[in-house]
Amino acid sequence: MDLSNYIVSENDYILDVLKKIDKSGKGIVFICDNNKLLASVTDGDIRRYIINNGKLDNIIKGIGNYNPHYLYKNKNINYKNYMEEKGINSLPILDKNNNIVDIKFFKKDINLLKNKINIPVVIMAGGKGTRLKPYTNILPKPLIPVGEKTITEHIIDRFENCGCSDFYMIVNYKKNFIKTYFSEIDKKINFIDEKEFLGTGGGLYFIKDIINSTIFLTNCDVLIDYDYSKILEHHRKSNNIATVICVEKNENLLYGVLELDKDGNILEIKEKPNLSFVINTGIYIIEPEFLEYIPENTFIHITDIIEKCIKNGKSIGTYVLEEENWLDMGQFDELEKMKERLEI
Repeated sequence: MDLSNYIVSENDYILDVLKKIDKSGKGIVFICDNNKLLASVTDGDIRRYIINNGKLDNIIKGIGNYNPHYLYKNKNINYKNYMEEKGINSLPILDKNNNIVDIKFFKKDINLLKNKINIPVVIMAGGKGTRLKPYTNILPKPLIPVGEKTITEHIIDRFENCGCSDFYMIVNYKKNFIKTYFSEIDKKINFIDEKEFLGTGGGLYFIKDIINSTIFLTNCDVLIDYDYSKILEHHRKSNNIATVICVEKNENLLYGVLELDKDGNILEIKEKPNLSFVINTGIYIIEPEFLEYIPENTFIHITDIIEKCIKNGKSIGTYVLEEENWLDMGQFDELEKMKERLEI
């Protein structure tokens, strides 16, 4: 989450604050001194101010709630329960110096059952999980626990909630371990053995003669908090051979960035710029035709397959989510974040 989207200063003009509230889509921003929490201000606060003949070219100072709800960062607190108890939809999380380090938003559970999609789901689970060593020296990545369940179970649960019941898992590394685990719980999985490591795309060759319909394809270490039916609807309307689910990510660099000419002279200095870019989540919707571009028993990444499709004039689309809709478990520092996001 880019906190700057939800933070304003007391000297910001009311019209600019209103624009930021509208852009964030959450109905609220927080007034801070640097990042130190002072107050909250909602679109309702500003509406009431305008009704009382307030002017939009004044600064925001003094408007809003200067005694907002907040909590200090504590992994033992269930933020969702607190928000439900207090009847609030947003909650700033502070460090010991009263700086905002996170903002929790109360999200009602998406009723995914309203629009059932019921298409096959393929989970790519054959890799060694090198970024999670030494855990994966013992457990294969699909069985790494996130709370009381494995990450793969969380993925399956989400798809089951929107009507999917046909699951396939491409396995290789510690595959017998994975098969044994799922044989002992109430999850029916069709396993596809990858005898050699074939990258992130080569194993898909083995489903060509098994599945002949649109497929949701996902890595075994990512979740998205979104209505899958909306993504599928977009994919079908766009007539894509594949759709890559992406997120827009913002990064604030801690250093000044220099733009140089060919002789090394400085053209421009951008002090601590904010960079915005779109990244691949590792979740896709693909059509059977996409599988025709995968060679037999060949190490190949799915991005290489996508490039082959593009070179052959095929339509590859994207569906861009906000960063807060994406949960990634691929690295150590993301494990705790995922637990916190899932409130487990």
